[in-house]
Amino acid sequence: MPKDSSNRIKDEEKYEELRDQGMSKEKAARIANADDASEKGGKHQKYEKWTKDELYDKAEEVGIEGRSKMDKEELIKALRNH
Repeated sequence: MPKDSSNRIKDEEKYEELRDQGMSKEKAARIANADDASEKGGKHQKYEKWTKDELYDKAEEVGIEGRSKMDKEELIKALRNH
């Protein structure tokens, strides 16, 4: 049976490097599969420049639980550690 192509890692070397550094499988896969990620992690503004509503929406998008009770700093920490 062929493998599901949605579960492929685009950059296996990067994925393995991130796993060796202790990253979760999910986070390593997201980074290894990102088309526009730079070495420093991406091209969007730093989370500190985002509004609380923008941070909340992003936390909702990635499935962070307890976000409704978090303040801006907690949302930033949760997003960075997701």
